[in-house]
Order: sequence, then structure tokens, then C-alpha cells
Amino acid sequence: MELTETQRQELAEAEAQRHETRRPVSPGLEAMLFRPAPVLDHGFVRVVDYMGDDSAVVQAARVSYGRGTKAANEDRGLIRYLMRHRHSTPFEMCEIKYHVKLPIFVARQWIRHRMANVNEYSARYSILDREFYLPAPDQLAAQSAVNRQGRGSVLQGDEAARVLDLLREDATRNYDHYLEMLNEDAEGRVTDEGRRGLARELARMNLTLNAYTQWYWKTDLHNLLNFLSLRADAHAQYEIRVYAEAMLDTVKAWVPLTYEAFRDYRQGAVTFSAQMLAVVRGMVDGEDPQQEGSGLSKREWRELMAMLGREA
Repeated sequence: MELTETQRQELAEAEAQRHETRRPVSPGLEAMLFRPAPVLDHGFVRVVDYMGDDSAVVQAARVSYGRGTKAANEDRGLIRYLMRHRHSTPFEMCEIKYHVKLPIFVARQWIRHRMANVNEYSARYSILDREFYLPAPDQLAAQSAVNRQGRGSVLQGDEAARVLDLLREDATRNYDHYLEMLNEDAEGRVTDEGRRGLARELARMNLTLNAYTQWYWKTDLHNLLNFLSLRADAHAQYEIRVYAEAMLDTVKAWVPLTYEAFRDYRQGAVTFSAQMLAVVRGMVDGEDPQQEGSGLSKREWRELMAMLGREA
């Protein structure tokens, strides 16, 4: 990921500014401001602004005037209790705003999480950069034979090379045609004084979905954790998962006690149905339950055995 000269200058100017504040700040996250974390080949995630920290979660739960009035271990215990019992409101008291650069097809998947304020770079007013996402060779996988929305084995040799060539050629050709229809170059200069060019809002339809877009994305901590619980999961699509993992690093720096509780009670936890719980209780009592008669489908049984680290 390489920033443009304009982007580097904007970040340098923003970082040079100093603002005194009497509000709580997170030292860990302060150190990450203005530092884009590279994602994929041209993308990034960076924190633009935030409000609150672990103490804001505790303060909201206690509805107190002060902060830090209890011992740190008591704050940790309360946050873990809130996470464990899914008391979400205190976590809504913290907010964070990200600047994200990502492929369009990832953005369309991401926007399905209708729990944030979003302002996207407008191709109606500006010309998109000549940047496209091309998967690394180890991400060029065939369709899974058992999962309709997943990947199978990695493509090899000539087949993989041909796929990469097609992705690159199609994206490059369509971008060239995009500029031709605009009658502008990448800097917005007219290329042929004898033509007017197509409107930007129409010409953009020709771009491929692996072209990069950018947006500002602002949400509260509760909804951010819901997003991360799904998109930082091993089953999530790789291209969105790597963004979620980069954002997890910012959460760890911002609210370390909340991050710890989230890791233990959400990421590292599983949920049992009533039937699954009955099977587990039977195992604890020394029984050898079977799928037949358990009330679980074959798929649910396989999932339960996987949770318990046993063969189905």
C-alpha cells in the first residue's frame, strides 16, 4: 500500500496539529492516529477520531460523575460482566471513526452491516484512482464443493496465472475505457478538446468491482464489536477479514479491557442450543450420546462435535 503525495501531505498536516483537551483519551489509540495500516495490495485502515475509552463504558454502567473512582480490577470485572451477559448499552457510549480504502466488492459486502454512518468517495464528482485489487497467488481458490459461498483448494500453475492475467487485463482495459468516456486523464485534464465526454456518474458504471474506493466509517463500540465478531471470524471472506483484523488491533489499543472481554466471551466462545446443551450434560454424566435421538440434525451434530474437538 502506497499513499499518494497529497495523502501523505494531508496526514502530515493533521499530525502536526495539537489540541488540548479535558476529555479522556486512550494513549494506545492516540499513538495510532494518522498511521494507515496497510491492507491487501492498495488498501488501508486508519483511525480518524474516537470518543471514550474503557472508563467510559464503566462510567455509563455505573451512571457516575467521575471516572477511575474504582480499582482497575473492579473496572475489568464489570466490563467482563457486561460482555458476558450482553449488556450492550454501556459499550454504545464509545465511538470511533475510520478512514478505509477498500475494493468495491468488499465495500458492498461491508455495507450490509447497517449500523454505522458512512460517507464514501464520490465517483460522481471525482475520478477514481487506477488501482485494482489483484489477489495473492495463495488466495486464488476454486469454488468450494461443500460451501456455496466459500473457497476450496488453491488454483495452481497455468490456471492460476491465466486468472491473474484476466483480472489484470479486464481491470486495466475497463479503466482505460472509463477515462476515454470521460475524455479526461487521471488528473482530470481534458484529453480531446473536440469532445465533451460522458458524465462521471455514468462513466463509472464501466469500472470493475476490484477497483478501490474509500470511505469514512463511524460507529459505536457495541456495533463495531458485532461487526468484528462476524468479519474477523475464520469463516469470513478473506478480503474483508483482513480489514476486520486490522481494526481489531485498533480496538486492542483503544479499549484493552473491553478487547480482552470480547476475545474471551465472543471470539473465543461458542453458543449451544438447548439440545446441544443436553448432549454436553449427558457427556459430563458419563453417557455416550449419539446423533440419533439427540434432536440435532446431522449438520448440527457435526458442528457440536467440532466445538468439542471430537470427531462426528
